[in-house]
Amino acid sequence: MTRLPSLRLRLWNPDEGYLAVQARMLADGGALYDTVVDRKPPLVPWLYEGAFAVFGDDSLLPLKLLAILAQLGTALLLASLARRRWGDRAGRTAGVLHLLLSIGLSPEDTQAATFEVFMLPATAAAVWLADRRRWAWCGAAVGTAFLAKQTGGAVLVPALWLLWRSGGGRADLLRLAAGAALPVLAAALLTDPSGFLFWTVTGSGAYASFTGSELHVLSRALTNTALLGIACAGLLPAVVRVLRIARTGAADLWLWLAASALAVCLGFHFFGHYYLQLIPALALLGTAALQSLPRDWTPATLTTSALACGLFLAWGLLAPRPELAHAERLARTVTDRTEPGERVLVWGIHPETYWLADRAPASRYLTAGFLTNYSGGRNGPQVGEKYAVRGAWDVFRGELADRPPALIIDDSRGKPFAPDNLPTLRGMLAQGYERVGVVEDAVLYERVRPLER
Repeated sequence: MTRLPSLRLRLWNPDEGYLAVQARMLADGGALYDTVVDRKPPLVPWLYEGAFAVFGDDSLLPLKLLAILAQLGTALLLASLARRRWGDRAGRTAGVLHLLLSIGLSPEDTQAATFEVFMLPATAAAVWLADRRRWAWCGAAVGTAFLAKQTGGAVLVPALWLLWRSGGGRADLLRLAAGAALPVLAAALLTDPSGFLFWTVTGSGAYASFTGSELHVLSRALTNTALLGIACAGLLPAVVRVLRIARTGAADLWLWLAASALAVCLGFHFFGHYYLQLIPALALLGTAALQSLPRDWTPATLTTSALACGLFLAWGLLAPRPELAHAERLARTVTDRTEPGERVLVWGIHPETYWLADRAPASRYLTAGFLTNYSGGRNGPQVGEKYAVRGAWDVFRGELADRPPALIIDDSRGKPFAPDNLPTLRGMLAQGYERVGVVEDAVLYERVRPLER
């Protein structure tokens, strides 16, 4: 029920569109971290590619159903963990709390089938396995979480704590380390090791910076923290009450929450979907707190959480998505003005336009962010050509010269990455393109002559 809104729209946010376009590029022979690039590990792009191969690439419904299974699997793992520690009633409470909390952010963040959702089962599995001292498999779960999204590796912190508390020795530590390293090394070898390292670890220095948009980022952090606080209104009183009267005896859960909170802060962007990583630990901490309180606290906690969940559910079912409507209108324009085999360039931050129009992108850089650093949501001075991913403009110029797009859409709409602020792109447009129209402030340019390198 909590993911019912996910079925309402074709897609919920640009990350889904990005993954869909990546999957098509991979199916057409693209190479990850070479001709297909992103700052994320490969697991979720491969998941999209596999789903498209089986079910077709014109719908995200199979991915939405997989996301439902991911959240359900996470809830079942948490329920099993809580049942082992505190009994059957606690197991039911933990599973239900996770599902109720999982909707407690903007629907764009909770309903999309993207990285954090598919990371959660692996993080829960890592703690579940650590609790049972299965260290090699626990490490494998940590590595899998990292391959869904880098910050999934934060679950290594509670795993190490549980290893230490259990009296595990060097052999157990080596099993944990080997289990974590093997899937990551395998993924690196299956792609391009140097490209994997650059795109997932070392190549995001400008992106992972707080400078340039301090107030903008702080506002987003406070907003999303407040939203999750509303979702947690049922369990927070129980946690605070227990902290006032006694210790919860759940140090691993507090470490899990602290490591996840640090992961949310990493990169200083505070997007709402980052906060999903906090929810499993919060659900278990709430369950742990309820074990030290009178039994009537549990129904009150669940009822309050259900009411908060209802508010977010209504938001997801009723909220308009103007950016999706804009992308759909642009896609119809692209379809009308180009032939199926022609490439296009959408200069903006909405790669879903490529997928909706069923047109191949002219560049491996699916958003303007890679070439300007705007992809982090910045609106300040650290946006421009000099903040691009290292070497990106040289590659970009070569791509457009070798396979010039039939149509370029400037979808910057007054943002700092507009062509007027980028001499290289402005020169390309002047050299080989002619303005032919406007769609909701997005400017269309058609090719009139070839580009020079």
